[in-house]
Amino acid sequence: MGDHIRSRRLDLNLLQSQVAEQIGVDKTTVHNWESNESAPAIRYIPAILRLLGYDPHPSLDSFPDRLGTVRRTPQRKMADKLGIDPGTLQSWEAGTHQHTWKSLEIIGRILQRREG
Repeated sequence: MGDHIRSRRLDLNLLQSQVAEQIGVDKTTVHNWESNESAPAIRYIPAILRLLGYDPHPSLDSFPDRLGTVRRTPQRKMADKLGIDPGTLQSWEAGTHQHTWKSLEIIGRILQRREG
């Protein structure tokens, strides 16, 4: 969600403090969301959706959608755990780069460790 907020804020040429005022939080909260240090509380979702103009939650039908949903850490940290470049992970999630079976095995092992 933080990536969506940041992208929309930049598209609208707004400061974090301006977005914070629209949503009803302080600018530090917006900063934490944008850097994926924290996730918005449910009560802020309606205001965030109004800001974005769309619902960023994926349908979970495709591999990129499922990967982006299960990844709860910033892309850079997840990429480090997977031993890949962050751009590769980003392209997997965007659906612009095809993953390999070997990469699926690595992702599966990482996710199993997180659940265990």
